[in-house]
Parts: sequence; structure tokens; C-alpha cells
Amino acid sequence: MPQANRFTHTPERLAEIAQIVLAHARSLGASGCECEISEGQGLGVTVRMGKVETLEHNRDKGVAVSVYLGARPHVRRGHASTSDFSPAALRSTVEAAVAIARFTAEDDCAGLPEPDLIASALPDLDLYHPWPITPEEAIELARRCESAAFAVSPKVRNSEGASVSAQHSQFVFANSEGFMGGYPAARHMLSCSVIAQERGRMQRDDWYSSSRVPERLAKADALGRYAAERALARLRAKKLATCQAPVLFEAPAATGLIGQFVSAVSGGSLYRKASFLLDSLGKQVFARGVTIDEKPLLPRGLASAPFDAEGVATRTRAVVSDGVLEGYFLNCYSARKLGTQSTGSAGGNHNLILRPGRRDFRAMLREMNRGLLVTELLGQGVNMVTGDYSRGAAGYWVENGEIAHPVEEITIAGNLRDMFKGIAAVGNDMVVRGSRHCGSILIENMTIAGD
Repeated sequence: MPQANRFTHTPERLAEIAQIVLAHARSLGASGCECEISEGQGLGVTVRMGKVETLEHNRDKGVAVSVYLGARPHVRRGHASTSDFSPAALRSTVEAAVAIARFTAEDDCAGLPEPDLIASALPDLDLYHPWPITPEEAIELARRCESAAFAVSPKVRNSEGASVSAQHSQFVFANSEGFMGGYPAARHMLSCSVIAQERGRMQRDDWYSSSRVPERLAKADALGRYAAERALARLRAKKLATCQAPVLFEAPAATGLIGQFVSAVSGGSLYRKASFLLDSLGKQVFARGVTIDEKPLLPRGLASAPFDAEGVATRTRAVVSDGVLEGYFLNCYSARKLGTQSTGSAGGNHNLILRPGRRDFRAMLREMNRGLLVTELLGQGVNMVTGDYSRGAAGYWVENGEIAHPVEEITIAGNLRDMFKGIAAVGNDMVVRGSRHCGSILIENMTIAGD
């Protein structure tokens, strides 16, 4: 479907609105201004037990404005937003941001990016692949996915639903330093969650597929069957006696470990001195052999962007190289707090890729030999100041490199500092979950608390 039929406004109109905002901020005496003009449109459908549970069309738009008064180190910042694109609403939003700035405290780290950091080249990363799916087609696709799950076994008796989502957006970001850039993007998803039951006991599991390109989503039948197989495999789960053993994090669960690492080396945690990886730049924080690359310019990547939320150019880099921490995740504010430069991380990280090892999933089980395979994590028991880690978990006990039986109602515990350095292997069974590309991760030893 043509872009013109997806969005209410043309990119030129969004750019014009941005210029109006910047001009009005200048007329009110702002020393700096940045704004984002965006709109989105999408369709979401959930089918449960063959019936339509939700059918949603979303269409939204917004203007977000930040203004700065004064020059560093005496800068005041104000922010305001609106969903109204009318001239009067744009003026009042800018005026509100200026009024707020006048009453905020001076901050020597506030302000626009340094001019030499602002993006100049804006490559096309091929992020916009619209999905011209109708509500009727989305409902049928979700039904087919859920039906495939039920067809696997009569033990699959209930469902939390199968969902289809097609989302399209576009934006323009501009600032008073002369930067203006933007692009359309799409993000689509198919998911299924089902419940298996046997002897009065129930287990649930799910799976999903997400992509910029609708044709790259997993096939509905295959995804539904896989979700059912995962739920069935968890039946007859047992508890474990408390022990010390290796733990293999299945790839989707392993992405959470990467997320905790990102939190620990992000600017806010660092300048507030609230991280167990404080002052770790250039030091060994992971086991040797572990390398994490950030690739913001990956074509069609779910977290690709030529510039960050401040207009700073993004770049490909090794964040961790052979276990050594090579870089933080900083926006302009946190970088100034730390006396360094932005890493183009305003708004989050971009396509973090844990370099895969040589082993597939079965080989990772054989490498562990005896221990716990974690497929689901529960709770939020992570202390980012100390690194202490304690999470509820479910998964499978492994003996002689083979899955012996499912387990439930256990807790795994350790310290992230030790866990990162205790990574024995990384699998090549890579999955993509948002901004993280990650295979399974084997950790040498953790405490497993059960009966």
C-alpha cells in the first residue's frame, strides 16, 4: 500500500511543522530547541478460542518540544508536548516549554548536542515495509495460528490468544543547530500463547515472531505448533532439591542478561553511581571470548537508526571485545556528567549482537552435561547496585547432555559480575528480541534453590 494511504501527513508537512516550532522558539528567546513530529497507524487483532477478543485500529500523532534558555553552564530546560498540529496549538506548546524552562534550575549538563556529533549522513536502512493486511485477514491469520496449536494434542485445552499486529509510523526530528531528519518505519508481529493440561495440572508457554518485513514473520501454522509443543513439554514438571550446578539460559531468556548488562553500563546508572559495573571501562567484565557488537546501521534491523533521539549520529562499535568493556551507553546529558561524549544512545541501544559461538542448542546441552536449562524467568530480583541476582525460574533438568524432565517452582541466584565472567559458552541458536540478538548462554555455576 502506498505510503500516502498510510499516513495523514506527508514528510514535507512534518518538516514544515518542525520549522514552525523552531522559529517560534527562537522568537521567544530560546537559545536552543529540538522537536520531534510523529504520527503512527496500525491494526491489532487477538483471537482466543477461535473468537475475536480484541480488534483495534490505532492512529496517533504528536509534537514533542524541548527548549533551552541560556548557555552552559547556566542552562535551563523546558519540555512540552501536544497531539494537536494546529498553528495555535503549536505556538502554545512552545510557549509552555519556554515557561517551564524559566522556572527550572540551571543545569550545566543540559543543552543540544555538540555540532560535531550531529548526524550528517542519513543512510536509508530499509525500515519501512507496510503490511496491507485487512482486519478480516488478520483475524483469519490469528485463528490459523491458534488452531494449529490446538491440533498438536488434545492436551492443549486452553489459550491466552493468538495476536497479529501491523504498525506503521513516521517522524521528523529537528533542532536549532540546523539538523533535520526522519523516516517511516514499520514493525509487525505474530504471537501465540496456549495452555496444556494433564491430570489436573496446567502449563502455559508462548512464542512470537517480529519483523520490519511481513514476509519474514514465522508462518502462522508453524508458530502455533511450536507454542503448543513448548507448553506440552512442560507438563509433569518436578521440583528440584537445592544445589549448585551449571545453568544454560535459552536464547530468549539470555537476552535478559544482556539487558541487565546494558542497564549497568548506561549513563544514568553510572553518573548516579548506582551500578555494579562502575568504573569498568577497559576492564574484563565478561569471560574471554565474549564479544558484543552494536550495529545501528543494520538494514531492516528492529533497533536500527542513523541517528539517536537527540540527532547524534549512531555508529557501529564493539561494546565488549573478548570480555573487555569497550564502551558505555550515553546520551549527551549523561556523557557531560561523566566528562566524555555521547555514544548516540539517547532513546536506547541499537541492535546489540552477542557474537555466536560454534555450538547449536543440542551441542550446548551436551557441553553443560548436567545442570539446569532455563526457559522462563519470573520476578524482578536483580539489584543493579550490587549485581545480586535472584529470579524465579522454570525450565528443564539436563542429565548426560539430554533433557531429563521439566522443572518448576525454583529460584536461581548468583551475582551478575560473577555470572558474566562465568560464561562458559555462547550458542549459535540466535533469536532477535527487540534490540538484542542473542544465542543461548551457559554459565558455569549458580545456586538453584528448590525444596
